[in-house]
Amino acid sequence: MPSPESTLLQSWHDNADAWIEVIRSGAIESRQQVTDQAILLAIMSRQPERVLDLGCGEGWLLRALADRGIDAAGVDGDATLIEAAREAGSAKVHVASYEALVDARVDVGSDYDLVCANFSLLHQDIIALLAAMNALLVPGGTMIIQTLHPWAVAAGDYQDGWREESFAGFKGRWQPMPWYFRTLSSWLNALDMAGFRLVGLHEPQHPQSAVPQSLLLIAEQRPL
Repeated sequence: MPSPESTLLQSWHDNADAWIEVIRSGAIESRQQVTDQAILLAIMSRQPERVLDLGCGEGWLLRALADRGIDAAGVDGDATLIEAAREAGSAKVHVASYEALVDARVDVGSDYDLVCANFSLLHQDIIALLAAMNALLVPGGTMIIQTLHPWAVAAGDYQDGWREESFAGFKGRWQPMPWYFRTLSSWLNALDMAGFRLVGLHEPQHPQSAVPQSLLLIAEQRPL
């Protein structure tokens, strides 16, 4: 039986075209109203010159950063998404699985001021990946993660473990996707074990919503 991690990667392959459509059509309301702006503001507040977008998808964030004068590169495990990003104008994009990044089998550049992961850390074993991203940063560099808010999506089961996204309510044809639910303490422990120290925690929220739309973590490379 395939592992959840391999099924997760396969789901991105299966859903790539549908994902491109919903992102470019602005069909995800929380992104349009809250979370896209939240990640942009968090990145811009650090005033980086060079950024790596981990799990860049079809490249919307790369384009937004380029429009703001930032040298942005991207990496994603799905070739269809990377080709879409390239066709939309992002030249510095790479196809690489997270396993390949951990093993440094793909050169995605180095000496970045900031690495961001916007709703792209959905698998279980993230510590080695975060440590690999740490190694690509300049001394004192920043890691920014925006993810599902664990309190908002726990659904009464607040413990680490695999869940399933059915994409109910999304237009188009979708395959279910496994994703790994992580508690707040689990996120913080992972950053710590990968050599980061938390310097900011935000809970982006729409004024008309009673629950946060995401969890946004800002961490800096811990001095040796």
